[in-house]
Amino acid sequence: MMNNFIYLRGLRRAEHTVFCVQDGQKSYYDAQFGIYCAYSSGQQVKRSILDSILGYMGEEQAPITFNYEITKDKGISNKEPWSPCDPIYTDQLLGGWMKAQKDETPVKRRSPFSFSAMRPLHPLLGGLERQKENLTFDRSSNPELHPVIVKNYTGEELSKQEITDFLSDNKRTLPRRNWIADITRASGLFIFDIAIDLRTLFCVSTNVHEPELTAAKIEDLSTKGWIKNKNSFGECLLCPKEKREKIISAIANGLINWRITSNQSRTFSLMETLAVAISDNANKLAASIRAELNEERERSAIPVIDRNTGSDLFITLPCNGYIAGAGGELNALEMAENKLKEIMLAFDYEHQLN
Repeated sequence: MMNNFIYLRGLRRAEHTVFCVQDGQKSYYDAQFGIYCAYSSGQQVKRSILDSILGYMGEEQAPITFNYEITKDKGISNKEPWSPCDPIYTDQLLGGWMKAQKDETPVKRRSPFSFSAMRPLHPLLGGLERQKENLTFDRSSNPELHPVIVKNYTGEELSKQEITDFLSDNKRTLPRRNWIADITRASGLFIFDIAIDLRTLFCVSTNVHEPELTAAKIEDLSTKGWIKNKNSFGECLLCPKEKREKIISAIANGLINWRITSNQSRTFSLMETLAVAISDNANKLAASIRAELNEERERSAIPVIDRNTGSDLFITLPCNGYIAGAGGELNALEMAENKLKEIMLAFDYEHQLN
């Protein structure tokens, strides 16, 4: 019997960084422990992984059409963006699509991936830093190089002499620096979970009642070597084998080596991977990388790496610095990548119902 799912859990270390912004670092409240925990949304994790996959393959993102409508009061209204709804584009095949264009039948494909948010391994092991940071945008060291513009309440620009007179009369200054709104940082041990449905990974349904593809696109894909097939959900088109193998290598690399780069121009963190667990059983996965309450110290938790749960565990050298006895290995991530390739290549996409 084929295993239809791959479950992956990754453990990472984040240090003094910002990886998802919403009035500072995005956070949620853990009711049990009474703590605000930093997190990165599942959407950001998904986008980061797809970008990593495309980078490995040397492909661009699928072109998205953004639609606007001018309203009666001459305002501008956002309308639904249109995806090409074409699995020829790798990020469409893996990420899914939705298009409900007027006077056309809606088409929708669910992603074969499910992404969790990246959140603390335990509320007591990762969260928002309590000490908030004051930042400035400062150019005061070279005042002659950076001009200053001052306007009065009517919007009229003041001359240099008028500015000087105002400052002198009111005993004021015009510093060439701006205070930046408070930014909280995230630090600690963070996990993310991913599920992959191998049944739909490379198969696109040709069901005409709830279509994933238009009739014209089905015909187009058939001429490009996509194979008529059948899976648990009915008739479908299967991505050609040569293209599948290229994408599998990219998926394995992307799932292991992705990183969040947005919002980190001045808060860069390596976010090094400490451990990866892979299994076809989600319960085993949760037990492999977990946390336990510290019975000897109040409001304290201990990270745990458990090799005896039946999952495939890959532990990196940096993990030894945070979890005692972790037993990290130099080439752990390469082994995890190869394991993912092995599982995806072994799945019989052509004969799923046999």
